[in-house]
Amino acid sequence: MVKKLHIKKGDMVKVISGEDKGFQGKVLEILPKKYKAIVEGANIVSKHTKPNANNTEGGIVKQEAPIHLSNLMLIDPKEGTPTRIGRKADKNGKLVRFAKKSGEEIK
Repeated sequence: MVKKLHIKKGDMVKVISGEDKGFQGKVLEILPKKYKAIVEGANIVSKHTKPNANNTEGGIVKQEAPIHLSNLMLIDPKEGTPTRIGRKADKNGKLVRFAKKSGEEIK
């Protein structure tokens, strides 16, 4: 069973622990089964690749590695600071995410 995630693809997040602590970036991909996310520019690793159609020379490629979701906080769209996330029903009865700091609804 996969838990309900507080972060979605396209969200701006801040890394709150680990080597890239304090880094802010956009979420490129979510890996729900592993409970991880790939953040643009964070957790850069060197990957050794063989020559292929895309990279004819091969060699060492720098790329983003997944970060555990517990190490990420969503950036409040109103204040621009990290915030916790809540869920509440909107006018139509559909659950929407909101920032606990400002009360702003997150699209």
